[in-house]
Amino acid sequence: MTGFRMGAAGRSARRAQPRSDSSRRGAPLFILAPAAIGLAFLVLPLVALLVRAPWRGLPELLADSQVLTALRLSLECATAATIASLIMGVPLAWVLARLRFPGLGLIRALVTLPLVLPPVVGGLALLLAFGRNGMIGRYLDDWFGITLPFTTAGVIVAETFVAMPFLVITVEGALRSADLGLEEAATTLGASRLTVFRRITLPLIGPSLLAGAVLCWARALGEFGATITFAGNFPGTTQTMPLAVYNALESDPEAAVALSLVLLVVAVAILAALRDRWLGGGPGP
Repeated sequence: MTGFRMGAAGRSARRAQPRSDSSRRGAPLFILAPAAIGLAFLVLPLVALLVRAPWRGLPELLADSQVLTALRLSLECATAATIASLIMGVPLAWVLARLRFPGLGLIRALVTLPLVLPPVVGGLALLLAFGRNGMIGRYLDDWFGITLPFTTAGVIVAETFVAMPFLVITVEGALRSADLGLEEAATTLGASRLTVFRRITLPLIGPSLLAGAVLCWARALGEFGATITFAGNFPGTTQTMPLAVYNALESDPEAAVALSLVLLVVAVAILAALRDRWLGGGPGP
């Protein structure tokens, strides 16, 4: 009888445990085939870029002052846009995740609208809002002498507009799934709301916050449509790497390929470094 109980308990334990060999049985064809097509669709254009890149002339191109200026401007503006997104986007994500009030759904839709809005339309909207004759821009110009269009600051504004929603939706999801028990316990023990946010909430959502910041930075680095519409394409001032690629594509396709390769290498290197250090790799074997 005791042996029967032990055998039944063993069988129950085996049934409760997940199958360790389930990941080794391979994927079914109806999943594997479209997955392979999707992978090829994403990878083949990058392979074509690597194959067609003028490797011999790449060092000379990198030594060009305009290329270095465009690359520096891209990195600086993308970083500034990410910092601005963190300052504004994290509190906005907290409001969307934790508060309940009429019109919340509409506000969430408006926040995510730049994700689906054509970038050129976004640039035009920025002009109508922050241009010299815009709703807000006219007062910035008259009262403070601040002009945003066709300036480096305008590049940062355009990149922040299109990139911040990536940060907001990532952080909002993390805040929704975070355990509120720790925050409530800290509040019960007398911690202020600022202390709870700084010492409890931010560490809880740290990985998601970093992931959102990386996505935001990468989106800002590759921004083109809103930038050229709102900030223009002036070398040394507003011409970022995507705009430099666009210019080179009209006159020198090989230079455009080389510039694209530089931008690709910078983006992949930084994203890979951040993922290995903070975001963690995939599951082990």
